[in-house]
Amino acid sequence: MSKLSSVSRDDLIKKLRIFGFEGPCSGGKHRYMVKNNLRLTISNPHKEEISVDLLARILKQAEVSKDEWLKK
Repeated sequence: MSKLSSVSRDDLIKKLRIFGFEGPCSGGKHRYMVKNNLRLTISNPHKEEISVDLLARILKQAEVSKDEWLKK
């Protein structure tokens, strides 16, 4: 079974769009993406990649399984 790996913010956004999320939209301190009634906060842009731990938490909130993420 493959493991999650760190990902750039741009790649995260591209992949979330594949799963039907729209955005990112401006709001408060952080940008967010929307899918139906689900609002997913996206971390601010920075030079480092998004860690595996943070990616796992984002996927849980987005209701996207690890297997689905790795297939796309």
